[in-house]
Amino acid sequence: MKKRIAVLPGDGIGKEVVKGAIEVLQAVGERFGHQFDFSYGKIGGTAIDAAGTPLPDETLELCKECDAVLLGAVGGPKWDCQPPHLRPERGLLKLRKELALYANLRPTQYYSSLSDTSPLRKEVIEGVDMLMVRELTGGLYFGKPSERTKQNGEDAVVDTLYYQKDEMHRVIKLAFELARKRRGKVTSIDKANVLESSRMWREVAEDLSKRYPDVTLEHMLVDNAAMQMIKNPKQFDVVVTENMFGDILSDEASVLTGSLGMLPSASISENGPYLYEPIHGSAPDIEGKNTANPIAMILSAAMMLRLSFGMEEEAAAIENAVNQVLDAGCRTRDIVSFGKKQVSTSEMIEEVKATLLDNEAILNIMGAYA
Repeated sequence: MKKRIAVLPGDGIGKEVVKGAIEVLQAVGERFGHQFDFSYGKIGGTAIDAAGTPLPDETLELCKECDAVLLGAVGGPKWDCQPPHLRPERGLLKLRKELALYANLRPTQYYSSLSDTSPLRKEVIEGVDMLMVRELTGGLYFGKPSERTKQNGEDAVVDTLYYQKDEMHRVIKLAFELARKRRGKVTSIDKANVLESSRMWREVAEDLSKRYPDVTLEHMLVDNAAMQMIKNPKQFDVVVTENMFGDILSDEASVLTGSLGMLPSASISENGPYLYEPIHGSAPDIEGKNTANPIAMILSAAMMLRLSFGMEEEAAAIENAVNQVLDAGCRTRDIVSFGKKQVSTSEMIEEVKATLLDNEAILNIMGAYA
């Protein structure tokens, strides 16, 4: 099979982790007989420096022409003083809007080999398997007006939380469909005791639940959900929520695996290419130091194989290789613990590739430490 993939490394460690995902995909192509063609584009701060905009027209057109999009990360202090429309993050938000990427899927799974890297007790996180479904193109991040203004001669600011009912409907419906393929439970998170938007959200969820009698629906206020994800994360199966709540809660969920560097994501649309990216940021403080964790980006590539290309066996091969490397004791700086050996970004990538290509091989790097 031949597929064309748009590659947007972005800023900071984005370049380093994307390089790892590309090398792993090339190993998949070698093992399974596929051809992946990679076409590169600029986004974020890198695009601002090169083209004066966080999302050049040619990057957007490239993404629309490809079968899927891989993105590293955007942002950094270098561009903090840019006006709002020229901040790196605006490039990512515009890309999501232009590609109609209405839902972000963020899985959080328990890794037995990493149980000692989480600040939570093993008995709390053991067996966690949660999928966060975050609405991606509405809410506070896109509502208008969003501006600084004057009110009675004083500085004031307004951000608008805006949703149309059909935007809520499609993402909540997706959550029910996904729950049917998992453990049959949807937790809808809102702030219905305060926000009118959340009351509509809850009404839509209740209405949709009538079509899915085989799926259990529960509602949870966002402040309680933030506590429950730490106190009892195993209760969650599919979690669905609006844009800002999902942004915050899915980052909170990273504590369950011990690091943001472990969590992949997929942003999906009704038509057109899906986008795949790690949930971590650009981490400019470690850019170029070869210490970033590439696993979230590599697992995002596995999600691409499964969701965009229907390559279930190939996706599972990447996931199994990651698990084997972790079980063997390979750790980047963010997940290293007592008794384990710390490896660099490039070394972790090499271990995953080697394991993909020869599952019987003894891990080269761990052997070097023996």
